[in-house]
Amino acid sequence: MKGFASDNYAGVHPEILAAIAAANDGSHARAYGADPWTARAQELVAQHFGADARSYLMFNGTGANVTAMRACCRPWEGVICANTAHVHVDEGGAPERMGGLKLLTTPTVDGKLTPQDVARLAVRVGDEHAVQARVVTVTQSTELGTLYTAPELGALADAAHERGLVLHVDGARLANAAAALGTGFREFTTDVGVDVVTFGATKNGALGVEAVVFLTPGLDEGFLYLRKQSMQLASKGRFLAAQVIALLEGDLWRRTASHANAMAARLAAGVVALPGVRVTQAVQANAVFAILPPAVTAALMEDWPFYVWDDHTGEVRWMCSWDTTEAEVDGFVAAIGAAVSV
Repeated sequence: MKGFASDNYAGVHPEILAAIAAANDGSHARAYGADPWTARAQELVAQHFGADARSYLMFNGTGANVTAMRACCRPWEGVICANTAHVHVDEGGAPERMGGLKLLTTPTVDGKLTPQDVARLAVRVGDEHAVQARVVTVTQSTELGTLYTAPELGALADAAHERGLVLHVDGARLANAAAALGTGFREFTTDVGVDVVTFGATKNGALGVEAVVFLTPGLDEGFLYLRKQSMQLASKGRFLAAQVIALLEGDLWRRTASHANAMAARLAAGVVALPGVRVTQAVQANAVFAILPPAVTAALMEDWPFYVWDDHTGEVRWMCSWDTTEAEVDGFVAAIGAAVSV
């Protein structure tokens, strides 16, 4: 089955599988991250994000996001986010149930928070009856496939820091953002004042690993214990680390992300002129959002899996992956064209 439902549907990149196999060389290694692979992965993360970056490997994005935000919050504090944020919509209530975090949400046009949103939600400071804002979390690239520029993230960091808040970036698709912006990671994180990042690898060809990366010194105090308490400490940590090494030691992270982005651009270019199809968001990373007639959506989904994003408007989401091919994109465009012409 190949489709455009999610970059999580894609398999593992062969170079990452080879790295895992190489780590499984028959020898023993210290458990719980006290191994040479984990040390190398942490070294590479610091090379990409800055010398002060402290990284902790995790199993999945929900665990990484919730634990990162929990590390920054006391029990009476909350998290500012867009109402489309993954932590609000697609993490099954984990921030609230597992992290005890109150989410302070606001609607956005394009999935992106602004400094004005932060100012509007960071209120009632010192009021014992109100949850106190502590973290601002944004997603890069966003759930709507849009991107924050470095200046935009810098302005958000300034708005957060002026109020004593922490800026967290949910980077499930951070590589797609960096590839699209033509930069490395630190240019729109460390260099503009971001405090903590969830660096995603799974959606970019890994088997299953994310990293919580603290960029502000001291913010990770006690995180070793919190990671364990949150059930995110891998006993055989070398197999998580091997995936990060494979992505970051060379340019694999950029090659895979750039390809996924290019396939999304090809898909958008192919459908934009089709009758009955309206692309609804700027195509800046590896996602295309469009509105189709409901009957067309139903017909297409018989052979091409994808998600309906908004049942009320008919908006759908098409995701491209590291292994999406030009032939698959062109075949899908042809299928859409045939469906809308019936």
